[in-house]
Amino acid sequence: MNTNHNDDSVAMVCAMYRRLARAWGPQHWWPAETPFEVIAGAILTQNTTWTNVERAVANLRASGVLSLDGIRALPLEDLQELIRSSGYFRQKAERLKNFARFVDEHYHGSLGEMFAAPTFRLREQLLALKGVGPETADAILLYAGNHSVFVIDAYARRILERHKAVESRAKYDDVRELVERALKNEQLPGMNAEDVSTSRPTVHPPSIMSTTHRPELTQVYNEMHGLLVQAGKHYCHKQEPRCDDCPLRILLPDDGAFISQ
Repeated sequence: MNTNHNDDSVAMVCAMYRRLARAWGPQHWWPAETPFEVIAGAILTQNTTWTNVERAVANLRASGVLSLDGIRALPLEDLQELIRSSGYFRQKAERLKNFARFVDEHYHGSLGEMFAAPTFRLREQLLALKGVGPETADAILLYAGNHSVFVIDAYARRILERHKAVESRAKYDDVRELVERALKNEQLPGMNAEDVSTSRPTVHPPSIMSTTHRPELTQVYNEMHGLLVQAGKHYCHKQEPRCDDCPLRILLPDDGAFISQ
């Protein structure tokens, strides 16, 4: 790791997690029925909105091809048409096809065998695939494979930068490792439905993948990523952020020393 994360940055990330988890509770992310649906969503969500991804995934499901077998057998032109709503549909169709070939060639066509591989090795292999960057690879590892890897997206980076936990020039893996270090001893909040703030942004209903059994640390990473997505979508906007209404307002540097509990 190229950057030494100081204690203030670690404490800030922990404080963010605790405040958001207490305010908003479980996020039920990733909304999907199978690991492959998560993988397809992670590839399709590049450079588009989740609403467009949901339309593309629904088309794949309705056509009976939301699986490795389905993607493998479907003609490329037909796949492109089904995922057109996700944008860059030609490139994304190729990436789905490439992923299916990767699993066939390296893991005998088995996602189970693939996800049983060591995290570091599998992450390197995913990053070697054309069009799969760190965010996509880590989303696949965390949400489809239950590996303990945190996902840094634009929302997470923006929130961490505005709270002075990371610098704008920080590399992806340095930011990821900071969050992983900060959360390694955190626990899942004991949250009753009546404790959740009435101002909580709408969450997805529980799904097979969002409620699957996973190691506690993996679930902590899962929840923190979902919480930061909600904070970014509804409060920490790129333009005109709604700081006064955000649970993280008290942690902003302008407020002086933040409260860690």
